[in-house]
Amino acid sequence: MKRRPALLQLSREHHAALVLAKRIAAADSADAIAAQMRSTTDVFARELEPHFQAEEADLLPRLVAAGETAVVEQTLAEHRQLRDLASRIASGDTASLKPFGVALHDHVRFEERLLFVTAEATLPASYLDASG
Repeated sequence: MKRRPALLQLSREHHAALVLAKRIAAADSADAIAAQMRSTTDVFARELEPHFQAEEADLLPRLVAAGETAVVEQTLAEHRQLRDLASRIASGDTASLKPFGVALHDHVRFEERLLFVTAEATLPASYLDASG
């Protein structure tokens, strides 16, 4: 789906998150799981956390101001869940890896299918059509 300029980079970043979720799902040996634990910790810190912060600093406050509190509350709850699982993974909790992958996949789908659609339907063109 083509996104408005203000959401384009966030949407593009979702591809890498879906690739990570797929790799987590495919990790089926002790060595693969260990490698994915390290990779997930790195990708979370380098890519996912900054993505969450960008949404929380700009997009989500605009949606709250527009009265879209339910979608914002769900987004924030999912960010908290993913941060918690990522913290557990960073601490070596292998049991958190697969739930993280599922939650990440579901979160990306939620953002693409509901959060961004709501933003595009609600927020002003002056914001949506601004790039960068």
